[in-house]
Parts: sequence; structure tokens; C-alpha cells
Amino acid sequence: MEYFKKILRFAKPYKRYAILNIIANIFYALFSTLAMVSLFPMLTVLFGQTKSITVKPEWTGITNIKDYTLDYLNFFVTQNVGEHDQGYALMLMVGLVVLMFFLKNIFGYLAMYFITFLRNGVLKDLRNALYDKTVELPISYYSEKRKGDTIARITSDVLEIQHSFLSVLELIVREPLTIIFTIAAMVTISPKLTLFVFIFLPISGFLISLIGKSLKRKSDKVQREQGTFLSILEETLGGLRVIKAFNAEKTFSATFQKSTSRFYKFSNSLLHRQNMASPASEFLGIAVIGILLWYGGQMVLVDKTLEPEMFITYMGLAYQILTPAKAISKASYGVKKGNAAAERVLEILETKNPIAEKENAHPKEAFTQDIAIKEVSFKYEDDYVLKNFTLTVPKGKTVALVGQSGSGKSTIANLVTRFYDVNEGAIEIDGDNIKDLTKKSLRDLIGLVTQDSILFNDTIKNNIALSKPNATDEEIIAAAKIANAHDFITEQPNGYHTNIGDSGNKLSGGQKQRLSIARAVLKNPPIMILDEATSALDTESERLVQDALEKMMKNRTSIVIAHRLSTIQNADKIVVLQKGEIVEQGSHAALIAANGVYKKLVEMQSFDS
Repeated sequence: MEYFKKILRFAKPYKRYAILNIIANIFYALFSTLAMVSLFPMLTVLFGQTKSITVKPEWTGITNIKDYTLDYLNFFVTQNVGEHDQGYALMLMVGLVVLMFFLKNIFGYLAMYFITFLRNGVLKDLRNALYDKTVELPISYYSEKRKGDTIARITSDVLEIQHSFLSVLELIVREPLTIIFTIAAMVTISPKLTLFVFIFLPISGFLISLIGKSLKRKSDKVQREQGTFLSILEETLGGLRVIKAFNAEKTFSATFQKSTSRFYKFSNSLLHRQNMASPASEFLGIAVIGILLWYGGQMVLVDKTLEPEMFITYMGLAYQILTPAKAISKASYGVKKGNAAAERVLEILETKNPIAEKENAHPKEAFTQDIAIKEVSFKYEDDYVLKNFTLTVPKGKTVALVGQSGSGKSTIANLVTRFYDVNEGAIEIDGDNIKDLTKKSLRDLIGLVTQDSILFNDTIKNNIALSKPNATDEEIIAAAKIANAHDFITEQPNGYHTNIGDSGNKLSGGQKQRLSIARAVLKNPPIMILDEATSALDTESERLVQDALEKMMKNRTSIVIAHRLSTIQNADKIVVLQKGEIVEQGSHAALIAANGVYKKLVEMQSFDS
């Protein structure tokens, strides 16, 4: 119930629908019982068991409800038969039965109508909360988790919660009330027979509960495996070009089939156990009904302590208990399945963001002096990627970071943008520790162009405007011109309104990178971080992109992480990193003259100084 309570908090905005559902369910349960009880007067008239009573009976209290009902029925029939015939009385009794069943079903529909708003509302809000949490969590979270598993939690696990947990909301009032009203009617007809029923019902209930004990564990396996094969699918779609190039289709297909085979096995095991619930509960219920028929038959035929029409009505009520009892039994299995799904969903929702914003964090409106990285040490897992790293980037200057792969260059970009937090030391902007700033205001000051051009399945215009959603067409075009992108954009079928496909795959690498630069230009931030922005481009594209970058970096503070050294020779300062530490720093000419690590890197790239 712990998970159930946590999920129920999402139902608060829809509580008026819950209240209307409860009211409708109360009437449903009442008319459900009255529908069965209304069979009794019809049977009494049908079997000619009515007695002639001419004086209207008086109500003396709840304890005499059975005698009062019988006497009032006899009085009603006596009055009507006096004026008409038995057929007329029978027609009235049949009309009463039809009316009761009609009202039962009307309130049943209304209950379902109101609960639909609650169920779908919770589904919507739960998915929205999961999405917001997914975006809020740091990048490090997704280096440890499979993306497909996160997708599975937002899709299938949330649906499982709707089908299981929220189905319980439909039953939580209706079925117990139906059972209570029915038992009250049964006790009124025959307390002795009802006591007999309650000797056998707990036994059958215990046997049914044994079936559902392992459902949560089995359901958890099914949902985890679904996350696994969704991850494989997501990786396959992302790397389809590589898979085809290396003829690795069979390898990935085999991995996917192994996962779906496990899913098949776990699903079969779960469904076999689940499918056993309904027939088992029905059989045990019918066994109780069979014993009732024998015992009640004795009371009618041998002991003569129960009227036949009363007994038939009683049996109808007893059988009516089976439906809500089965529904409650099925719901208990649903809760066990829902528990597994809720646990996985709540695991994301309750994950604490390690890069939390301080309560007293303040916004920073402008950048005026410098970026200071002070004695920073950082590790992703066990080994330090940066060790006692210190660097100052004055306003308006360009600082380039170079070094072998794994030397910690891109890590600095991740730390300055606060995608990760430092383990030791501090990063300050104008003397303010970035941990004391709001994350939004910090990132508003920074423009980022990465090696991988991250574009979205949308129009060129919307991809550029991502950094400034309220930008005018003129501003977008101006940014595209600075990024050397305007010419190729106008050649597209629909110009700026051309859809660029998934991840911008309809464009070349150079075109995608220039759109990324246009996006950063449009944002017009005072600080620019370029993370190997030209390393994946051909010479022609690099020339256009490099020209765009140089135009963009004018009068800006820039941190340039470069793999191709030809792109940073004009930087104010070049910092050479090796295994997370600074080994050299200075201008391009000074470092060449020093004849150290930087010169070796230049010579390795066959760059003519």
C-alpha cells in the first residue's frame, strides 16, 4: 500500500471526480442489491404465495424489516388484485425488477464516466512528472542507466499503474458496498444460512490468495525485460548506419531475440498465474453455492423454515456476491503487478538530483570580469580526470584547451556549464561560485556548440529558435548568416520551414554544425564554449564552420576545446593538458618556441606553423 499511497497523490487534482464516482457507486451497490431483492415479490405473486391483508402494516423498526416487507407486499397485492387480476400485479412486480436493474446500470455507467477523468488525468500527470524529472536529472544519471529502460517506465509501467492501481479505485467503494448491502439483505432473509456461508467463504478466500503471492516478482521481471529490449531497439535505431556498415544485423538481432525470448518466458509465467485467478475463484465460489443449495434446500424441503421464493431470492443474492468477490480478488493481483510498476516509476520520481540548486541561489544577470577555475579536481567514477586544475579566462579573451583524448578537455566544458559538479575546488564567474547561482541564469550566460550537432526532428527555423523561442524571423535569418548557413537553408525545399528529419539526418555534417552555431549565435551569450566543434568535418565544411565560429567569437569570452590545432592558432591563450593537468600554456607562437608537448602535437597533425 506504500506505493499505492504515493501514486494516489497524483489523484488530488481530480478529487471531485472521485467524490462523484463514490456517490454513483453507492447508488450502484444499493440498486444492485435491490435488483435481486425485487425478484422476491415477483416470485411471490408468480407462485401465488400472497396473503390477503387489507390493513396497511406499520413500520416498527429495522429489526422487523423482513415481516414489514412481506406484509406490505401482501397488502399491495391485495389492494391491486381487488381492482384488477393477478396478471396486473405480476406486471407491476416485473416492472419493479426492470426499474431496479435499469437504475443499477445507469449508476454503474455514471461511476465509470467519472472515474475515467481521474484515471486518465493521473496517467497524464504521472507521465508529465516523469518527463520533467527525466529532463531535470543530470547527464551523469543516463550514463549509468539504459535510455530504453527510462522509456519503458514512462510508457508501459505507467500504463500498468493505470490498469492495476487505478482499477482498484473503481472497486474500492463499489464492490465492498455491493457485498455489504447484499450480506445485509441475506441476513434479513436468513441469518442461519448467512452464518453457514461465512464458514466457507474465508476458506475459499485463503486458497485464492495463495495464487497471487509471486505476481509482483514475476511482473517485475517482465517490466525490466521490456526496458532491456526497448534499450536495444533505441541503440539499434541510433547506430543503424554502423550496424549495416559492419554487417552486424545478425549480432544485434540475436541480442534482441534473446531479450524477447526472456520476455516471452516471463510473460507466460505471469499470465498463467494471473489467468488461474478467475477460474479458481469462480470454482471455489460455485462450490460454496453448491453447499448452500444443499443446506438451504434442507431448510425449504425438510425443516420448512424458509419459503421457496425466499430461498431463490437468497441464492440470487449469494451468487451476486461472487462477481464483486472475483473483482476484488482480481484487483488484489492487479495491485501486486502495479506494485512492481509503481516501484520502478517512483524510483525515477524520487531520485535526488545530485546537482541540486541551493535554496538561496541567486540569478546572475550579466558577465563582467572573468571565469575562474580554482584548484578543481573531478572524477566520473574512481580515477580523477582533472587534478588541481586552475585557469582564469578574462572577459573578451579566447582560451583554447588542447591535449590527447582523455586528457580532460571536454570535462571542463561539462563543469563550467554545471552538467557535473566538481569534487574539489570551485568554479567562479565574476567571483560568484556557480553553485550559488541559479542553473537557469548560469546557462543563460553560456552558449554551447558541441562536436555532435544535436538537432531535433523539426523545422530549421524551430531548431535555430530553440535558444530563443520568441525570436523574430529577422533575428533567425541574421544568426543563420553569421553561421554561414543562410545560403544552404534557402536552397532547401521549404527554406527555413523545411523539416530536417530525425537528428537532422537530411543534412550534411557541416550543415548540421552551422545550424548549431546559428542557434548559439541567436542566443547571443557573453560566454561561448566550443567543444571540438569542427573535429568531425571535412575540409570545405571546416572552412565554412571555422569562419562562422570566428565571426561568432568576436567580442566574446570563449573556451575552445580543440582536436584540430589549426582551428585555435589565433587564441589568446592555449592550455595544453595531459592526464588532467596543465603541462604548458601560452600563445601559439610561444608554445612552438618552447619546443614542448604542444609542438609535438602540432607536428603529429602535420601542421605548418
